[in-house]
Amino acid sequence: MAFNAAKLDGIKAVLFDLDGTLVDTAPDLGYALNLQRARHGLPPLADDLIRPQASHGARGLLGIGFDLHPDDAHFAALREEFLQLYAANICRHSQPFPGILDLLAELEARQLKWGVVTNKPARFTEPLMSILDLAERAACIVSGDTCPQPKPHPAPMLAAAGLCDATPTQCLYLGDAERDIQAANAATMPALVAAWGYLDAADQPHTWGAHAQIRHPAETLDYLA
Repeated sequence: MAFNAAKLDGIKAVLFDLDGTLVDTAPDLGYALNLQRARHGLPPLADDLIRPQASHGARGLLGIGFDLHPDDAHFAALREEFLQLYAANICRHSQPFPGILDLLAELEARQLKWGVVTNKPARFTEPLMSILDLAERAACIVSGDTCPQPKPHPAPMLAAAGLCDATPTQCLYLGDAERDIQAANAATMPALVAAWGYLDAADQPHTWGAHAQIRHPAETLDYLA
């Protein structure tokens, strides 16, 4: 499926996935995972192995860190251990991706709202956004447990649009994972693939049904009429 170069009319809000789109959280997620591996007598994993899994949360990280999957008997206990380690190290090195702060400032200058729709639980999303001085600026923060169903269900997208006083078609969503685009499509919300994020070599974003793929946050402005 080819991407569409056309501008989008009537956009009132730009919404972002958090991990891998708005903020580079992989260094701290990787730090927590390697702390956990050390507890269990395992050597650290290289950053380039961890990074592609950072958008997939504890499920993806425990998969590469311990070869564990959600149906394994030890998964729940190791997941909670990982989350405790991550909570204690949530913003050692995490920071907005290059160009994100400039994009947010330009959106605000244009009086466009912006917000976050993430599958990250609120107990991590809210402190991280606050530490980065982004929480007060965001028109909405929809976390993974804000709605009964997380992405790829459209419920979080619809909730965010409502908080921005916009219809889904008046919002533009940026994400770096297939479920981001699936959720946007299910909500009839145009979406861009953030290619600076945590895409894996096996990912095929041209098949996800996004409006376009962009390689730098500033390119978002190319799609706003």
